[in-house]
Amino acid sequence: MAGKLFEYPFDTVKVRLQSQPEAAPLKFSGPLDCFRQTWHKEGVRGFYRGLSSPMVGAAAENASLFLSYRTAQNATKALFFPHLTKADTLPMQALLICGAVSGTFTSFILTPIELIKCKMQVQNLVLYDSSERSYVSPSLATTASSRGIITNATASRPSSHMPRTHRYIAMSISPSRPAGAYALITQVYRDTGIMGFWRGQLGTLFRETGGSAAWFGAYEYVSSILRRRRASSDRLPASGNTLIESTISGAVAGIAYNLSLFPADSVKSRMQTESILSADGVGTDRGFWTVARDMYRSGGIRVLYRGCGMTVMRAAPSSAIIFLTYECLKSLDL
Repeated sequence: MAGKLFEYPFDTVKVRLQSQPEAAPLKFSGPLDCFRQTWHKEGVRGFYRGLSSPMVGAAAENASLFLSYRTAQNATKALFFPHLTKADTLPMQALLICGAVSGTFTSFILTPIELIKCKMQVQNLVLYDSSERSYVSPSLATTASSRGIITNATASRPSSHMPRTHRYIAMSISPSRPAGAYALITQVYRDTGIMGFWRGQLGTLFRETGGSAAWFGAYEYVSSILRRRRASSDRLPASGNTLIESTISGAVAGIAYNLSLFPADSVKSRMQTESILSADGVGTDRGFWTVARDMYRSGGIRVLYRGCGMTVMRAAPSSAIIFLTYECLKSLDL
C-alpha cells in the first residue's frame, strides 16, 4: 500500500499523457509539464484521483498473478516434467509460458479496475486550452451537471460550423467535486451494460500476457544468473535467492514488463478515457486496432510510448519490493 501511494502520482501522469486525443492539440509537452500543470490546477489531490480503485486492485492483481503463476508451474510439472521434484526449477521456456498464462488470467480482473481508475485520473482535464480555460463536451456537461460534477456554466454551444475539435461548451470545473468511483461505475453500467467494464480488454490482454511473461521470465533468468555466480564464488550449491538477488532481479523484471508491450497499454488507456476526453463527449466505440492506427498516424511511434521512461523508472523499485515480499512469503512455505 505504501508503494502504491508513492508511485500513483507517476501513474496519473502516465495515463494523462497517454490519453491526449489525437484530434486536439496536446495539453502536455511531456511528463514534467504534466506534473507542473496538474499541481498548478488541481494541487496534490489531482495526482491521487482514482486511488481507491488501484488500492483494491493491487491486492487482487498481485494475488492473481502469483497464485496463477504458481498453479501454472505445478500443472506444467505434473503434465510435462513429472521427473522434476518440487524444489527443481522448470526450463526457462516453460516459465515464460507460465508467466503468459498468469497474465492472461489476470487481465480479465484488471480491465474493469483500470477502466474506473483511468476515467477518474483524467476527468478533471476536459481539454484545457492554452488560455488556461477549461472546456467540456456538450454531452459530458449535460450528464455531469445533473450530478453536480460540473458547475457554473458560462457559455452557450458553439456554432456547428466550427471544427469538431473546438465544439465545446465553456465551463468552470470544480476539482473538489469530480465524479466518484460509484458514480462512474453506475454510468458505465447504464450506458454500456456489464460488458462495458471490459472496454480495452484486448490491450490489457496483450500487455499482461506478454508483459507477465517478460516480468516473470526476466526475474527467473536474472535470479538464476545471480545464484550461479554466488555458487561459483562460494563453491557451494545456491538454493533460493538472497535479499539483494531478489531486489536486483525484481527491478530488472519491472523494467522488462514495461518495455515489452507499453504501446498496448497506451492504446488501452486511450480507449478507456476517450468517452471523457473526446470532442463530442462520447466514446467512439473504436476497436483496439483502429485506435492504435489513429494514434500512430497522429504522431508516429513516439505517441505510443508517451510516459514510458517515467513509468520504467518508478516500476523498478516497485517491482523489486513486490518480488522481495513474494520470496519472503514463499520461504515460509505458505
